Amino acid sequence: METSENRRGDGSDVATFETAESIILRWDSTTSEEGNLIFQSDREEVDRYLRAVDEVQRHISSVTISDEHSSHEVKASSTIQIAMARLEDELRNILLSQTSTFEPDSLLLDSSASSFASRTELEEDNSESVVGEGDEEEELDLVLPDGSDSGSGAGSSRLSSRRSSCKSTTSIREIDLISPEAVSDLRSIAQRMIGAGYARECVQVYGNVRKSAMETIFKQLGIVKLGIGDVQRLDWEVVEVKIRRWIRAAKVCVRVVFASEKRLSEQIFEGTMEETCFMEIVKASALQLFTFPEAISISRRSPEKLFKILDLHDALTDLLPDMEEIFNSSSSESILVQATEIQSRLAEAARGILVEFENAIFREPSVVPVPGGTIHPLTRYVMNYLNLISDYKQTLVELIMSKPCAGLKCTNDPNKPDMDLSELQGRSPLALHCIWIMVMLQFNLEGKSLHYKDESLSHIFVMNNVHYIVQKVKSSPELREIIGDIYLRKLTGIFRHAATKYQRATWVRVLNSLRDEGLHVSGSFSSGVSKSALRERFKAFNTMFEEVHRIQSTWSVPDTQLREELRISLSEHLIPAYRSFLGRFRGHIESGRHPENYLKYSVEDLETAVLDFFEGYSTAPHLRRRSQ
Repeated sequence: METSENRRGDGSDVATFETAESIILRWDSTTSEEGNLIFQSDREEVDRYLRAVDEVQRHISSVTISDEHSSHEVKASSTIQIAMARLEDELRNILLSQTSTFEPDSLLLDSSASSFASRTELEEDNSESVVGEGDEEEELDLVLPDGSDSGSGAGSSRLSSRRSSCKSTTSIREIDLISPEAVSDLRSIAQRMIGAGYARECVQVYGNVRKSAMETIFKQLGIVKLGIGDVQRLDWEVVEVKIRRWIRAAKVCVRVVFASEKRLSEQIFEGTMEETCFMEIVKASALQLFTFPEAISISRRSPEKLFKILDLHDALTDLLPDMEEIFNSSSSESILVQATEIQSRLAEAARGILVEFENAIFREPSVVPVPGGTIHPLTRYVMNYLNLISDYKQTLVELIMSKPCAGLKCTNDPNKPDMDLSELQGRSPLALHCIWIMVMLQFNLEGKSLHYKDESLSHIFVMNNVHYIVQKVKSSPELREIIGDIYLRKLTGIFRHAATKYQRATWVRVLNSLRDEGLHVSGSFSSGVSKSALRERFKAFNTMFEEVHRIQSTWSVPDTQLREELRISLSEHLIPAYRSFLGRFRGHIESGRHPENYLKYSVEDLETAVLDFFEGYSTAPHLRRRSQ
């Protein structure tokens, strides 16, 4: 009867198999000295062992069905099991020894990774977690007032933002997570385990070790495992800092860590199971990474969140092309879909916040007049907000595609102002929203001006605030480009008209006391002047001017140039009229009794007194007189 040995040849194969078997058994994990590892031996021993595994596997592959249960073949199967157990140990040890030398923080500090972190970010302590307690960020304080002082009192909200450097000029940067020598050894092991039918065991060991390494990297980058609810319960001031850190960490994770992990899987598994292994390692980490922006995208909307949400949106927009390259298989598509959906929700949140901001300006309820008619905190808040919006022009132009609802008369609120869009044809939807914000602000300010008991001060208040709006637009080229000169000219006309109304409300009555009518006896100029009427005119003028000086020196016009222009305009009306009146009638008073009671001020005294106006003194200065 023909034996299996006869079918295989002259017996040399058996000898070769037995030699291979002895090499494998010498490294049997259950009998060899603990701690001895093949791949820590010399390369000749490594190559000898791998050839032995190949020989046993070749021997098993040549077995026919009738041979499978022979004692010889059973022994061969047992031998390959021993070899696979040993290779599994070797695989795990190589992975662990290589992983322990990896330091992800170096990715943040590498000078070639400037696209992943700005200089300011690199100066921070990056040991803080993305969602843990962190240090404070440089802030731009914009306080939405509640009718109290403009400080950070109860009821105020804080807007803190600094434009993040989301736009990057570099993309994927693969690095060696494991040394090339180790990769070669791991590939040799993986090929033999998969070839022997131990793919599941190979992937399990590889996946467990690399997932653990990924968790370590995430921890060092400050990304911890928290649910959506955990993130949403954090104070926004904490979240703001963590958003910037998340952006930095996400760029490293996607462009370096995930990309390098994929390359490593491809190098080791070479077209067999690399996608399976890659997703086994990164899926949980990727889901953990995107939990944070997902929580932000569905959190309660409020104006102070807009700019950090735009930072997140920009960061994801920049990362999506890289993610499309990395997660380009059907098995990894879910991660790309999740990131795309989060980006879309962030865009929707930004659009919703802009509308909420418009409504918040309209509804802002403070009614306590600011002292001296100076700039209202709401005005500062809104204009600083618009300046920040202009910083994000490129993103917002792409996101804001609809015109402001109220401007298109689709509002159900009859109290809201209308915006005539006919003269703004061709302006972008973002421009119309920004203009609409200023329309709402101006409307609110007009309402607040009515709470001043002094009509003149109400005009000063409107003048100050609209002038501030104009200057903020002019000082920002980006914002000016968005707003356009047509609406800017309209605003300029509004504050100049308010200045004119102030002058009329204050000075018409004062200047009327310097008129000639009623001073002449018998209605004829040549008949003479009534000294009693003249004394009453001087007395009335002095009293009114002193009262105006006392009150309006406590009013404030913060802008130096505007204050000077207002004083010049005031002087151009007051000083010539007083000089003329004094020149015509001084003699009549000086020839009478106690002229000093009526001729209290010289022209120079008034010129000096005008310099006190609108300085915002807490206590009015004494109206100074020169010695006569």
